[in-house]
Amino acid sequence: MNDALRSALNETGYTTESLAERVGVDPKTVGRWLSEGRIPHARHRVAAADALRRDIADIWPDTSRRREPVWFRPWQEIEREAVSLRSFESVVLPGLLQTESYARAVLIGAGTLPRGDVERHLAARLARQAILKREDPPQLTAVVDEAVLRRPVGGRGTMHEQLRALIEACREPHVRVHVVPSTVGSYAGLNGPFVVATCPDHRLAGYLDNQLQGQVVSDVDDLAAIMAAWENVRGEALSHWQSVDLIREVAETWS
Repeated sequence: MNDALRSALNETGYTTESLAERVGVDPKTVGRWLSEGRIPHARHRVAAADALRRDIADIWPDTSRRREPVWFRPWQEIEREAVSLRSFESVVLPGLLQTESYARAVLIGAGTLPRGDVERHLAARLARQAILKREDPPQLTAVVDEAVLRRPVGGRGTMHEQLRALIEACREPHVRVHVVPSTVGSYAGLNGPFVVATCPDHRLAGYLDNQLQGQVVSDVDDLAAIMAAWENVRGEALSHWQSVDLIREVAETWS
């Protein structure tokens, strides 16, 4: 419950309906800001705080002590608001589907973070997964290379736990995982990972990751190239349930 927001509504005389009208969102959205503690999109935070005559940090203090890297924040805003996410990974599982042990092993193994920062980044990564557990989760379609399932990230126990968790996630109607089998030769996925988000207004945004930081992509031509890559990797992958069977089979090799 966001008590600060509720107090501001009471003191200014706004209702969820009138604030929603002022900000330009559905009243149910404002209700989620209240009851679920959801953090609105940046532009909605600004509009709501202005209407309620409050500082943004007074209503949503978590935004002033964010744990994720500064360069990642624009994408996290997009990810949080997306109605669908299409993700391809060739080396590790998508962050939204990683277990705590697996994510910690990925962050430590990357070798780019000081030891003291690992837990902070880990907490930020796990917190992002809340979007898949909310009442209106985005549709997540993830394509991964089979090599991801067979790479011993964190050791045998971590991999077994991770793949069992992945199987459970696949039971959710809004999560679909597809595996590109190792029998596939050259394909677009060899050029690197990417994510495509569909926003509520049907616009697309892309995200590319590299050794230093990520890049949000909005150029029309670049998005067209990413979507062509998506069609390629999705076309080479197994069906969802064939993929689940393969994940289950590989999970047993880690037990």
